[in-house]
Amino acid sequence: MFELIARVQDFLETGGDVLLLIMGVTFFMWLLIIERVWYFRWQHPRERGRVLSTWQERSDQNSWHAYQIRRLIISQVQIQLEQGLPLIRTLVAICPLLGLLGTVTGMIEVFDVMAVAGNGNARAMASGVSKATIPTMAGMVAALSGMVISVQMDRYAREEGERIADHLTHV
Repeated sequence: MFELIARVQDFLETGGDVLLLIMGVTFFMWLLIIERVWYFRWQHPRERGRVLSTWQERSDQNSWHAYQIRRLIISQVQIQLEQGLPLIRTLVAICPLLGLLGTVTGMIEVFDVMAVAGNGNARAMASGVSKATIPTMAGMVAALSGMVISVQMDRYAREEGERIADHLTHV
């Protein structure tokens, strides 16, 4: 266990400060993803049942007022389904940009070493090159992992909203 922690610390030190920022953004993004999965799996089925039973208990389902209530219910359910998804998409988009920031800061370090030590010192430049490439990789991996889940959650929210709208019949 201690060896794993030491390896993670070495990786974070090699990648630089931007890697910590990417890690924080990724952690927050996955917290939001876990919350949405929890909502879809356990909370939304209860909400769907409540909404459908409330609609079925209505004696008036055919008037203009009933149609407006139906639209309101569908909108409220859709808002609950999509809650947090735009923020997740934003965090997915930010991850590669933070990786690019790491690339730029790492290259600045390489250029600083080149200015001080000269062009021929490859060992001195290796630290900067690591700080340039590791955050880029980490940002891309974080974005790809979040993007796959985000697309699936967007699709589920859209399709589930349509299913509820279909179940709330309006003649």
